[in-house]
Amino acid sequence: MAEHAHSTPPVRRALVIGDGGWGTALAMLLVRRGVETTMWSNSPQHVEELYARRENRRYLPGVTLPAELKITADPYSAAEGVEFALSAVPAQFLRGVAERFEDALAGQVPIVSATKGLEVETLRRSSEILLEVFGERPIAVLSGPSHAEEVARMKPASVVAASTSAEFARVVQETLSSETFRVYTSDDPIGVEFGGALKNVIAVAAGISDGLELGDNAKAALLTRGMVEIARIGQARGARVSTFFGLAGIGDLVTTCCSRHSRNRAVGEAIGRGETLEGVLQRMNMVAEGVWTTKALFGPEAELGGVSMPIATEVHAILFERKDPREAVLDLMRRDPAPEMKGLS
Repeated sequence: MAEHAHSTPPVRRALVIGDGGWGTALAMLLVRRGVETTMWSNSPQHVEELYARRENRRYLPGVTLPAELKITADPYSAAEGVEFALSAVPAQFLRGVAERFEDALAGQVPIVSATKGLEVETLRRSSEILLEVFGERPIAVLSGPSHAEEVARMKPASVVAASTSAEFARVVQETLSSETFRVYTSDDPIGVEFGGALKNVIAVAAGISDGLELGDNAKAALLTRGMVEIARIGQARGARVSTFFGLAGIGDLVTTCCSRHSRNRAVGEAIGRGETLEGVLQRMNMVAEGVWTTKALFGPEAELGGVSMPIATEVHAILFERKDPREAVLDLMRRDPAPEMKGLS
């Protein structure tokens, strides 16, 4: 399928912060849209490798990088003259990376966050971290069912760009939209961010179910009840429940819980088959956000004591308290009967 722009993008020069699979795929998308794009990497050695091979073998193997894509490890040269910054940094590294750009990304350059995770120590969403570091400026979040491996290969995908600024949400939509990447807008960034982060917790649980070979009925129930749990948590933090039944909620949940590309599902599957969390993480090349989002939900700053989240509770017990996964399943099934949508308004 040919890649044709819907219209001329309103942004001429962009910065992508992060050289992982998702950052690379988004940088390629911007280049295809005719936007002059620089991708920043934390590693000068990786920059050399990317230029030499024109392929991100570490995070997105088998995809040729466009010749027009610039790559650097210098925040100042990366940010020079940009009109639009897109951050694709894992949540646990985001604050430190943002601080490296605090002086480089001057003025009111708007920022789009494509991070799907929460800061462990604070339960902060990515947009909150960016605002704390950079100060007030237009911020949007981008989320939805969008595996980098497929987006980079121009397979059809639809996502949502959310911002409290309707104007900036439209700018993101017009900048990124193409025949293979459809962008919707939303005015609920809280819901979109929590949907993108919390579905990773349920994906770990779905992987555990796969590892235990519990079957399709169990997995379908897990996804459905997990979606209710995500909506409860998001509602408690100020999100609209309806957001979780859109692309950033149920859409991303289905993809992450069922796809062979999903790191979070793969972590859960390995644990369901008897591996330890430490062993699984040691051999992983990329970050599984669901592990750390689970930890964040039960941290001292979470303030979610009144929210019913039995699936997340059992995932936390399996990951961090060495609870036997089969015992966790039994405990979920033995819970007292309850109305299906209890806790949602």
